[in-house]
Amino acid sequence: MKLNEEVFFKALTGFENLKKAGLLNSESHLLTVCDFSMSSNTKRLWVIDMNEKKVLFNSLVAHGKNTGEEFATNFSNTESSLQSSLGFYITDATYDGDNGYSLRLLGMDKGFNDAAYKRAVVMHGADYVSEEFAAMHKRIGRSWGCPAIPKDLTQPIINTIKGRNCLFIYYPDQNYLSKSEWLKA
Repeated sequence: MKLNEEVFFKALTGFENLKKAGLLNSESHLLTVCDFSMSSNTKRLWVIDMNEKKVLFNSLVAHGKNTGEEFATNFSNTESSLQSSLGFYITDATYDGDNGYSLRLLGMDKGFNDAAYKRAVVMHGADYVSEEFAAMHKRIGRSWGCPAIPKDLTQPIINTIKGRNCLFIYYPDQNYLSKSEWLKA
């Protein structure tokens, strides 16, 4: 799958702004983008090495159970909403939890995803994020709001992006796009 150019440029703007604000290291060069305007049956997560100008991973990624079926439509920053949250995140530390190897995420967009840490919205692997599951159910499975990824990619993706890198969850939500401080040019 190809990453939509407009989505990439929004992700890049936020990435550069987070660097300027000192929230990412100046040598940070990994940008992870989830395009939740796409079908959950498509590989809509990209991990991009900005120095090498190449895609390191292109993977399936789940959205929250109450965010939508095959397509994401509803987002929330609220505890127990079981919805995904839009915006920019900084990857934090890894841990082993109920879903195995997981990556904590720090939401950087006030009012949109800044409750992610408290809500335990993390990146983790899941059996329901697979081509097989999609073929059986017409969509991949859904998380409780976490950007869950395929089990076989959990270690490689998390080990690549952990430790203060940028993750952007995109959806063409006008309210978010007009209000995110990170998208201001």
